[in-house]
Amino acid sequence: MTNPAKAIRIGTMISATKPGAETRIANIADLGFESFEPFFWQTTGGQDLAELGKRCRDAIGERDITMATIGMFGNPLEQQDLDRETLQGWKDCIDNAHHFGATCVAGFTGRIRGKVLTDSLPRYREVWSELAKRAADKGVRIAFENCAMDGNWQTGDWNIAHNPDAWELMFNETPDDNIGLEWEPCHQMVYLIDPIPQIRKWAHKIFHVHGKDASIRWDVIREHGIFGKHPFVFMRTPGFGDTNWTDVISELRLAGWSGSIDIEGWHDPVYREALEITGQVHGLNYLKHCRGGDFVDIAG
Repeated sequence: MTNPAKAIRIGTMISATKPGAETRIANIADLGFESFEPFFWQTTGGQDLAELGKRCRDAIGERDITMATIGMFGNPLEQQDLDRETLQGWKDCIDNAHHFGATCVAGFTGRIRGKVLTDSLPRYREVWSELAKRAADKGVRIAFENCAMDGNWQTGDWNIAHNPDAWELMFNETPDDNIGLEWEPCHQMVYLIDPIPQIRKWAHKIFHVHGKDASIRWDVIREHGIFGKHPFVFMRTPGFGDTNWTDVISELRLAGWSGSIDIEGWHDPVYREALEITGQVHGLNYLKHCRGGDFVDIAG
């Protein structure tokens, strides 16, 4: 019998910007991860993505591990050289997703730098309408991560998909069925937005989930506010933050959602450097527990 627990898989992200992603996969493939999201930061570095996909799949071998989503993070709306590389990277990832076994490409929308969020919408529509069609022709979905990258409604450098009000505007500009979200609770919590009701409203647009959490220091907020010198929130690996991931996964299941929750590491202020993989494996096991633990199949 197919394991229905794995309708929602728990995995992690794998940096692919520099050569050697297949080695990084091989090094952790036996730790229990059920999925990987190879991702690029701003550029693919001129790598042959068809060959890279093959090497990554070879590194996985016969293990029950998927790569349903690959990532391309940068600003494809602007015109600097690196921005153009990001836009080309999106095209290359869309065209070569199938070599990874992926059906989704995720990343930032991009943004017109230093401008109010709505000023990015015409360029957003121009770029993403074309990319949505390119992706649809190849059976690929596009998912926007909900990270503000220190931006806000008035200004920013990377992304407009960080706020549910922006999602309404974006999906009005690009009503394509294959454009949605790479959602995670952390990026809502750092702006004091309750993430759980979002799942009920937006599950149909959530194509991929990032496993990242946050710890909010309400005592700091009460004494110093959110614009003071003291940090009021920290990004965390799941299992160390404030999110009730049992509720997150339950709400996703109630919505009929299936896919991968891939841990986005390298942000936790405690479980970092030598403790990075220790923290990620804890997060992996914690999320599996929140998913309901080991599947039990009693025949008859």
